[in-house]
Amino acid sequence: MQNPTDPDVRAEVIDTVRRFVAKEVIPIASDFEHADRYPEAIVEHMKALGLFGIMIPQEFGGLGLDLLTYIGVIEELSYGWMSLSGVVNTHTIAAIIIESHGTEAQQRRLLPGLALGEPRGCLSLSEADAGTDTRNISCRAELDGDEYVINGTKMWVTNGERAGLVALAARTPEGISCFMVDKAPGPQSGGIAVSKNVGKMGYKGIETVEMVYTNHRVPADALIGEPGRGLGYILSALEVGRINIAARAVGVARAAFDAALSYATQRVTMGKPIAEHQSIQIKLADMATRLEAARLLTRNAAQCKQRGERADVEAGMAKLFASEAAFENATDAMRIHGGVGYTTELTVERLYRDAPLMLIGEGTNEIQRLVIARGLLSRSHNLG
Repeated sequence: MQNPTDPDVRAEVIDTVRRFVAKEVIPIASDFEHADRYPEAIVEHMKALGLFGIMIPQEFGGLGLDLLTYIGVIEELSYGWMSLSGVVNTHTIAAIIIESHGTEAQQRRLLPGLALGEPRGCLSLSEADAGTDTRNISCRAELDGDEYVINGTKMWVTNGERAGLVALAARTPEGISCFMVDKAPGPQSGGIAVSKNVGKMGYKGIETVEMVYTNHRVPADALIGEPGRGLGYILSALEVGRINIAARAVGVARAAFDAALSYATQRVTMGKPIAEHQSIQIKLADMATRLEAARLLTRNAAQCKQRGERADVEAGMAKLFASEAAFENATDAMRIHGGVGYTTELTVERLYRDAPLMLIGEGTNEIQRLVIARGLLSRSHNLG
């Protein structure tokens, strides 16, 4: 993943998305979120902007931009409405798996459509008994002639109903393999059924579903890379997913800080704006410091990954710190707003409900601490 982008191009792309968010997203985000309504028109605009192919190489119809540009875009989308970043994330992970491990024929068949957002991609890894413990996957794919037959149930599939291409982890005799499964958007597609839409505290407007595979047949060339090595392919791509989560968290932390700062300068108590009270100033200082540290860690992780270096520790650190910063900033923003911050009239209550997703998504923060520690120890042994 070494495709450096001119800084001026990066700034222009991010500014374009920032203006799009300010004009098209922020005015409607709370209404759509409270109704748990999918933003069809906004997603179509995102397609027109090329955001579904932002890192797909130009030879396949994408924008061919780098990871630093991607995380800048994700921050801006999340600043307006965090759910929008989820529409792009699993799609991008599927594209990365194909670009990194697919054959040339698979790349030429699949990437041009993904670059346009048609079809939409999603990732199907977790199961009811295989969330953190991914090696406990029970979904199976059995070779039958020139086809694989898939049976099993997958949980927490973001974009699962609207996706047309599923990056699926399934067990084969060689181990866990990765398949790119064609699927018609909707609740039923051949041997695939979207059996349940999972309700969520936050992260609304985007579907999270259970998917059941019953004797679903895919051609043998749906297999990505070597059989039995699919989990490694997916986990490598999930480093980008963790950096995406960190960038989302930066966007949410920034939105919370901006809301708190604006309110603190306008709200008057005891004859002066509450921003002049020392207790509020301390909260604002802590919020701004968390935000800046989270952004720097996220950029560092993206730079490591972009240079092709090992980035498990850096991605884990960024995801861990930025997600905690988003949750703390959202909490402090609500407290600064007082009673009105607890109502659905203002954005801060949505930020407060959205922030916990980043603590859990792409590996809980408890797991991130273990990933970081193991990575540090591994690097220490290698140096020794």
